[in-house]
This record gives sequence, C-alpha cells and structure tokens, in this order.
Amino acid sequence: MSIEAREARQPWILLSPTLTVIALLLIIPVLFIVVYSFWLRTSVGDVQPGFHLDNWTATLTDRFYRDILLTTLRIAAVTTLICALMGYPAAYFIARAKGNKALLLLLLMLPFWISYIIRTMSWIYILGSNGALNTALQWFGITAEPIQMLYNETTVILGLVHFLLPFMVLNVYVSLDGVDETLEDAAGSLGATKWQSFLQVTLPLSLPGLAAGGLLCFVLGAGTYITPAVLGGPRDAMFANLVYEAIIIQLNWPLGAALSLLLLAVLGVLVMIYNHFLGLGQLMKGLG
Repeated sequence: MSIEAREARQPWILLSPTLTVIALLLIIPVLFIVVYSFWLRTSVGDVQPGFHLDNWTATLTDRFYRDILLTTLRIAAVTTLICALMGYPAAYFIARAKGNKALLLLLLMLPFWISYIIRTMSWIYILGSNGALNTALQWFGITAEPIQMLYNETTVILGLVHFLLPFMVLNVYVSLDGVDETLEDAAGSLGATKWQSFLQVTLPLSLPGLAAGGLLCFVLGAGTYITPAVLGGPRDAMFANLVYEAIIIQLNWPLGAALSLLLLAVLGVLVMIYNHFLGLGQLMKGLG
C-alpha cells in the first residue's frame, strides 16, 4: 500500500470507534423506526409487518396532528424568545463580573444537579391551589380564594423557560466571554456611548452564541413531553405527548414511529433553514 493511500485511510481509522458508536446508537435505531412506521397494528394488538402507508396517511392528513404540531412549534418559539430576552442580560452580567465568575457559573449550573422531573413538578407546589403563591396571596388578603394557575399553556411555557434558560445563558456567556472588552473601550474613545458600543460592537460579536442558544432551546422545547404532561391540561399537549400516548398508552408502535419521524423531519428542515441563513459552522466558530 502506498504512503498516500495509508495517509488517506488514517483519519477514517482514527474515527472508526466514534463512527461505530454513532452507527449503533443513532443510525441503526432510526432505521428500525423508519421500517416500523410502515407496519400496522392489527385489531387484536399485534403488529403486522409489511409496507403500508396507513400510518403516514393518518399522520400527514389528519388535522388533529397538524394543529398540535403547529402548537408545539409556536410554544417552542415563544419559549426561545423569552429565554433569549431573559438569558442575555444574565449572561452579560456573568461575563462582565469581576472576580466571582466561578461562583456565578456554579449557581447557574446548580439546576442541572436536580432531576428535570423534580424541577418541573416543583411548580405544582408553587402555583397549585394550596401552593406557596396562592397561600401568600390569601395570607396578605389579596385574594379570598385560590386562583387557578396550573394546567394551561402559560404554565407550560413557564416550565420550559425554567428548564431551558440555563442552556441559553451558557451559550451566550461563552460567546460574550470571548469578546475583547478593549473593543468597547475603543468604541468609547471614538465617541460612542456605552449603549452604542453595546449595539454596534458587543451584540454583533455575541450573536453566534445567542443563535446557538436559540437553536438548542427551540429543538429541546419542541421535543419535550414531560413539561406539558405535568403542567399542561388536556388541550395543551405537545407533539411528543402524542408519540408517548401512541407507544405507551395505545401500544401502537407503528403510529408512534411515524409521528416521531414526522417531528424529527420537521425539526431537521427547520435546522437546515437555520443553517442556510445563519450557518452552523459560523455558530461553532463563534463559540470556539
């Protein structure tokens, strides 16, 4: 074997363990789901192998699935916007803090040490009829009876923001931490105010982190099912809840496979559009 051929094969040899893991844990399972989506669940509960389009026809033509998918994307977009508006100031404060960045980052990471389910269910004890907020309102005489705050779309968005906000802050912080503060001083020396320096220097340089955090929050928010299941009502189900119900409750694995692939395809298309306009490579460069 020539030296050129050996050098050409060397990167693939080095990557072979990683590629094997990706194939075994990602590609092959997805292929199984694709095959399963064309099978049928019979009336007696068995699965009938074959190539049937019934699941895909129901998934793509039923208005019920379409409406919940649009609701899921809307909730994910609103959650992402709120995370960006709340996360950027927090990330900026941490990045510009003097001497206590480690402590602030530790406080930011503390929620990850607690189970996501426990964090979500904690809102029941805060917003419930006998929760802390209603108890405080009645104790101060502001309300005479408990206010119904749970099991609606607003509570679902609140729970998602609670879950996803640290991801946004971390992404924006990494981007802001890489911005040279002397650039702001240079802009000030040229006559720019602090607000102008921020808008024309800091904000544009931190956009890769903001965009990466937005993409991460949107994808995670659109794919979650625990938050709407715990904090939402019957009308606040998201698309992942349909997948859970089809597979776990109805035991209709083929329909659940088709629904999960539809959500995967929609999010994949949105990521491709995102990449076309913003460029994922530029995002990774900005976070590097």
